[in-house]
Amino acid sequence: MRLSEVAGKVGLTFSGHDIDVSGVNTLAKAGQDEIAPLLSRKYLPQLAQTQAGAVLCEAKHAPEGGSCLITVNPKLDWARVVALFAKPQGCLTGISPQAFIHPEAELAPGVTVYPFVFVGARAQVGAGATLFPGVYVGEDCSVGAGATLYPNVTLMAGTVLGENVVIHAGAVLGSDGYGYAQGPAGHVKIPQVGNVVIGRDVEIGANAAIDRAALESTKVGDGTKIDNLVQIAHNVETGKHCLIISQVGIAGSTKLGNGVVLAGQAGLRDNISLGDGVQVAAQSGVGHDLPPGTIVGGSPSMDAATYLKVSLTLPKLPELMRRVKRLEKAAEAKESGNEQ
Repeated sequence: MRLSEVAGKVGLTFSGHDIDVSGVNTLAKAGQDEIAPLLSRKYLPQLAQTQAGAVLCEAKHAPEGGSCLITVNPKLDWARVVALFAKPQGCLTGISPQAFIHPEAELAPGVTVYPFVFVGARAQVGAGATLFPGVYVGEDCSVGAGATLYPNVTLMAGTVLGENVVIHAGAVLGSDGYGYAQGPAGHVKIPQVGNVVIGRDVEIGANAAIDRAALESTKVGDGTKIDNLVQIAHNVETGKHCLIISQVGIAGSTKLGNGVVLAGQAGLRDNISLGDGVQVAAQSGVGHDLPPGTIVGGSPSMDAATYLKVSLTLPKLPELMRRVKRLEKAAEAKESGNEQ
């Protein structure tokens, strides 16, 4: 594409020469037919040395005489530029004869089904959806239009996906929630008879697991993005546009508001509620309700300001202990002298 064409497609202005561009790369490695981004001030030294044909940057950083895409939001506009050059995965269209499609299943026009896919009874797959090899779609599932299920994704019976959902390889939706009753002969399984409902424009990472509800539905709100290796237990409900980062674990029946951010390895106990806009730092343990807008860290979790103070204090604890012991010995010696 011409640089002017790229600018027009993403709604940006450009300066410098209108060159041909064939791809994107980093400032350090881009060639003369590639676009590179300046996403942070720490890369300014690379900007001076780059061989990129064009740079996406804020106007104040635009090099004299160079070709630039001018932006006020580099990260957002860079995502749009990369999307123009990104090659979608996959090489097939249509429905493979090596897939099993139950006679009672319904597939809309434009669906792509790769070899070794299973689509069960009464399942519905919306227009333009793509099911990669090894995908399992159980009975009574509903896959929204434009959804993409990468290899070996499992949708157990009754799972519902909204439009344009993306689920990465190995994720499992609708497996049984972890529910047992203790009896005299051991643990008795409580049947999990609910389902999983995923909203529109949700993305779910590789090997994530979202359990079906014991009753009713486990729900993920529109626009929420879930990273790899996340565990969401039965009857959890997330709001819209949440960010749930890798290795987060959310216990049963917990509720998240809109725009909640859970950083890596955060853990949430069962039956609590997090209000809109709550942010939880990495490896934090949350055991109680959090009101809207709260920012916490640590395990057990505490407000962000206290958590930062505690984090700064921890490395000093050994020296503080030594000082305390010295003071104790001095106090004991003084008391002994006074007694004599």
